[in-house]
Amino acid sequence: VYPEGYNQEEWELLDEKDPLYTEVLVKEPAKFYVLRTYRHKAIRKADRMIVTADCPTKPIAKSYASSSLLADLMVDKYVDHIPFYRQHKQFERLGVKIPEPTILGWFQQVSDLLMPLHFRLWELMKNTDYLQCDETTLPVVRNDKHKTVKGYLWLVRDPMSGRQYFYWDKGSRSGEVVLKLFHGYQGALQTDGYERYELMEGKKGIILLSCWAHARRKFTDAIKNDKERAENALEQIQLLYDVERQIKEQELSFEDAAALRKRLAYPIMVRLEKWLVTEHAKVIKGSPIETAILYTYKRFNKLSRYHLDGKYNIDNNGIENAARPVAVGRKNYLFCQNDDTAESTAIIYSFMGCCKANGVDFRTWMIYFLDHVHDYDMDYTKDIAELLPDKLKTSGIL
Repeated sequence: VYPEGYNQEEWELLDEKDPLYTEVLVKEPAKFYVLRTYRHKAIRKADRMIVTADCPTKPIAKSYASSSLLADLMVDKYVDHIPFYRQHKQFERLGVKIPEPTILGWFQQVSDLLMPLHFRLWELMKNTDYLQCDETTLPVVRNDKHKTVKGYLWLVRDPMSGRQYFYWDKGSRSGEVVLKLFHGYQGALQTDGYERYELMEGKKGIILLSCWAHARRKFTDAIKNDKERAENALEQIQLLYDVERQIKEQELSFEDAAALRKRLAYPIMVRLEKWLVTEHAKVIKGSPIETAILYTYKRFNKLSRYHLDGKYNIDNNGIENAARPVAVGRKNYLFCQNDDTAESTAIIYSFMGCCKANGVDFRTWMIYFLDHVHDYDMDYTKDIAELLPDKLKTSGIL
């Protein structure tokens, strides 16, 4: 861009090598293109055998969907919460018409490819000795009832590795699911106050831990009812969290963390338990403060167990944060069409959570997985767990 009226014969440039410049940010629409691979065939002169080059392995057999297209479909729905029908409309605006049934079929086939790794993920997690568990709602259409009903998606988290496992069992939240899900598990299981987890109490090799954040929440809700008692309890609980802050700031080992909790946190809990017993006799039955006191006292043995091992967390907040993408997603896609879709959704959320916990880009991981999953089809000496996000990151591939 030159000054108005400029021409080379009558004007002399003062900044020919270093002119002033102005920048603006430009966005171009997404680009679709067809990648065509030519496969030559040739004849060997020695035996006159005709050989054709192998066809590149596709993520989905007999499909024109590339790994990047499939990965973007998953990312747009489960990371950016754009339902498939809206993605279909976006493609149309870009001049590409992909039928909605085709997109839904791809989604189901991607989840089928992920299913063996999903099973392997749970096997590895069940072999650990400390897990957290929670449930969150996921509406699903019941054709027999001709309406949408509330289903429950279970989430299990390994606090040590960050691995996450979402599980769908026809939307059930029953105790049978708890028993089936954790059958054979040996270790500590940290949960919220849902009573069905009590079925695991007393099981051989199981240690139940409760969540101090949930107990604190009960007293917060009771402040308007009984400010003095509620704030007293909250102050005591805050002292427990102050100990946790010291552990984090000093970057203590698990052994040193347990020792500090025994020295500082355990006396606080002993004092708080005595306070709960004393004050319960003084409060009005059925009041919010009584609800808070009873909630905490009934679970106090499980609340206090976290001090026994430095790797245990004081609360379940980590797994509640992991469930947030589901809460945001269901506000956008509203419901799942059936149980198969809900199960596939659980599989996608599992690996999305694993990627996030390990600082791995979900799209990059998904493309790598789709490009390499068929390497494990016939070679049974390979462990498909090698494709887990944390494994690929540790090996330097991602």
